[in-house]
Amino acid sequence: MFTSLKLRCALLGLICIALGSAPNRAPAVTVEVAKKCEALTAKAYPPRVAGNPAAGSAKGTGRDRQDYFNKCLANGGKIDDNAAK
Repeated sequence: MFTSLKLRCALLGLICIALGSAPNRAPAVTVEVAKKCEALTAKAYPPRVAGNPAAGSAKGTGRDRQDYFNKCLANGGKIDDNAAK
């Protein structure tokens, strides 16, 4: 039983080391950029019913909205306004 526990702990330690030393880590998104992108996304894809996000978007699909938001985050909060459909 103790060898099984030691083996699991060693495996867990190796996994933690491997994940912690990933060379290509993405930079963290700041709160300001996320809020700016959320505002730009809401402006580009307004909700069909004001105050009810479950009603859907007046323009595009949910996937379009996600892609727009992710593109905004990738560009650091700067996005071309003509990109919205």
